[in-house]
Amino acid sequence: NLCGAVSAVGKNLARVEGLAGNQDFEALQTLTQGLEKIASLELQASPDDQALAVDVIEVLDELRVLIEPSCREAQIAVHWQIAKSLPLVWADSYGLLQVFLNLARNSQRAIENCPRKELTIAATAEEDAVVIRFEDTGIGVPSPQQLFRPFQPGADGTGLGLYVSRAILRSFRGELRYEARPAGCCFAVVLAPLMET
Repeated sequence: NLCGAVSAVGKNLARVEGLAGNQDFEALQTLTQGLEKIASLELQASPDDQALAVDVIEVLDELRVLIEPSCREAQIAVHWQIAKSLPLVWADSYGLLQVFLNLARNSQRAIENCPRKELTIAATAEEDAVVIRFEDTGIGVPSPQQLFRPFQPGADGTGLGLYVSRAILRSFRGELRYEARPAGCCFAVVLAPLMET
């Protein structure tokens, strides 16, 4: 229902004069397409049906375009630590971008009122996985045991972000992990590499 409402509003806005070429509106359209794709996913592990070979670096390039304007405006420093080459992974590119956006937005909210506003997005190949970490200098997670549960009290919106993100990743054999840090917060997206035959 929420995805349908967002899609309808987006289509209505597309008819408003003067919005063509507006960066925020184009970003909204991209997000809406991603939501429509996610809404059509059956969030079950069926990688042979849903997943394709995806270049994580290309998805991170899309993420950079979407988040850097708002981060600059909020005076948040984003550090990109992306390996020069990474194996292709099994994933759905729209779903993966939505997960990355959700994690980046969570970090933005966590650090918006902190004296040190830094977000580090790192991507590396580790053993039998490609791992993308979102680490911020924010307020941290007071109750890690409550993570990944839907409808959390006090959460922004419906509190479904982490729950849905993990479900999306699991639909193509990926995983979302919380990694404890002395300060701030770190989430790791773990993806299965495409095995060469």
